[in-house]
Amino acid sequence: MTTRSLTVDGREAPINGERNLLEVIRKANIDLPTFCYHSELSVYGACRLCLVQVEGRGIVASCSTPPEPGMVVYTQTEEVREIRRIAVELLLANHESSCPTCSKSATCQLQNLARRLGVEKVRFKPTHRPQPLDRTTPSLVRDPNKCILCGDCVRMCHEVQGVGAIDFAYRGAAVSVQPAFGKDLNKVECVYCGQCAAVCPTGALTPRSDIADVWKALDDKDTVVVAQIAPAVRVALGEMFGLAPGEVTTGQMVAAMKGMGFDQVYDTSFAADMTVVEEATEFLRRVGSGGKMPQFTSCCPAWVKFAEQYFPDLLGHLSSCRSPQQMLGSVAKETLPLRLNVERRNLCVVSIMPCTAKKFEATRPEFVHDGIRDVDFVLTTQELGRMIEESGLRFRDLPPESLDLPMGFKSGAGVIFGNSGGVTEAVLRYACEKVSGTKLTAPDFHAVRGHKGLREATVTVGDRTLRLAIVHGLKNARLVAEQVRAGRCEYDLVEVMACPGGCIGGAGQPVSGNIDARRLRTQGLYEADKALQLHTSQDNHLVAECYAKHLGEIGGEKAHRLLHTHYHGRRRIDGDGLRVTGDATGAKLRVSVCVGTSCYVRGSQTLLHRLVQEIERRGLREQVDVRATFCFERCDRGPTVTVGDTVIERCTVEAAIEAMERKLAQPTG
Repeated sequence: MTTRSLTVDGREAPINGERNLLEVIRKANIDLPTFCYHSELSVYGACRLCLVQVEGRGIVASCSTPPEPGMVVYTQTEEVREIRRIAVELLLANHESSCPTCSKSATCQLQNLARRLGVEKVRFKPTHRPQPLDRTTPSLVRDPNKCILCGDCVRMCHEVQGVGAIDFAYRGAAVSVQPAFGKDLNKVECVYCGQCAAVCPTGALTPRSDIADVWKALDDKDTVVVAQIAPAVRVALGEMFGLAPGEVTTGQMVAAMKGMGFDQVYDTSFAADMTVVEEATEFLRRVGSGGKMPQFTSCCPAWVKFAEQYFPDLLGHLSSCRSPQQMLGSVAKETLPLRLNVERRNLCVVSIMPCTAKKFEATRPEFVHDGIRDVDFVLTTQELGRMIEESGLRFRDLPPESLDLPMGFKSGAGVIFGNSGGVTEAVLRYACEKVSGTKLTAPDFHAVRGHKGLREATVTVGDRTLRLAIVHGLKNARLVAEQVRAGRCEYDLVEVMACPGGCIGGAGQPVSGNIDARRLRTQGLYEADKALQLHTSQDNHLVAECYAKHLGEIGGEKAHRLLHTHYHGRRRIDGDGLRVTGDATGAKLRVSVCVGTSCYVRGSQTLLHRLVQEIERRGLREQVDVRATFCFERCDRGPTVTVGDTVIERCTVEAAIEAMERKLAQPTG
């Protein structure tokens, strides 16, 4: 045996910097079962399925045990196998058994492990008590009946996304995973990125399905249904049909969708080219006029909602460009009624996206006009795969078909939008040619590519050196945004994508056990770029034709109306708060005191107590309803109090009482 190795089931296994025994064992081609272990998350050790027996130490959890030279490890002893089976049986006893109709059925880790471990009967008494489902968001469904308390979703939301919309609550047998204060997901800080669902091993968190609505539209003879396919979908859909990650299946996808009844199939990359033209123009204008810098990208709806919640003071730094999905939806509703001879209300636009937040984005009021959404429905890659399966189409055997023109034509710059760094590279391809006036001979910008969650690069454009940041994962985005807020940031352009690796790692992509899946999907998009003849958005002549016929000048009035948007600060947690002074009766004056973290450290708790005491002393209990609430989004100016419709920043008891007396003195008629 070498000095840096251990023995696993009688075979030597080298130790090369692995964090734990589990990684060494898996490298030795032994797939130990686990629910709660993800290489990108902290070690949790909750599920106890990765147990192994170590000579001299007994049974240990391999995920939380560091490897040491000379260890002798057994992964398949009778005792270890029995403990694993008991663990799975206990989970099944406390689990809703609607497996055939569960949307996670084909990829459920609990089902898979029950089969692998030979669990044919559950020996324990069922303890499951049905709980209501949370269907309040357009993006996700939370089913607490299928939660196994592995904590994967909690750690993903905290450690990678830095949001913390869900966490453990209560103790002992009552422990559960839920949003803050037991609220529904649409009432808390959730940004709908869906990464919780991506790591959930069961059906406790899943993307919300729009399949039934799309079938209904396809069956309606009076409705013309068109679709757009996002760049990242083409390198992932094939995984649902046994193809390798990264294999481009655009032609088969179009054939399948035409076979299901879609009238036209377009490419979101066309609108990505349009986004490059608008966003790069906006960027160059900011640079030239001394506008707010850095400019943040705005293609990712989860990032936009994150910024609206946590950094409303920085919204002026976000590009005003809509995402490619919403640009194509807007242009489609503007141009296709005449082109396809259909009324606008009878035109249905369906997006095929790798992302769950896109479902939320399509419902934003900014993208609804006269009661008609620019994008009617959003299907994830998974949903499209299930529709193809339901249709009985043999996907791998379908002869490829072409995307429809004009919005099916794209450049390679539009295609690489699906990767982290792709938006930045596409903008650079445009900006460098625009500033220099000469054609790029080598359009690739390898400096902005990579897999790290926060990357920095410098690129010379004309006589100026641009400082760039490329971010994926919202916790990394928070770090950059806080630097901007503090005035310590020298970036010119910041690209943000919420999902690990960018859109290729979106929560709507197929669930993959291949640890290289994201890397292979990324590689697939760069290869798709190379396979095209055009690599810069300004070379897409059909985008130029669209401007000439329908949009006018780049960045002009009509282009701005159809291709740009605005943002607004939003409360992180919705609701009435906690009543402090008892039940409200009649028309009382409402006084709300923020007790969120920032206001709390500025004395809001003491303020609340003193305010209640003062109300009691003055005999105002029957006239005033006092509540503790979260959050007025004025965290740097707390403690914050509202008296009726008046907001008081840096509030004192005296200021609150004065405002209350002024309100109470006003005539009620």
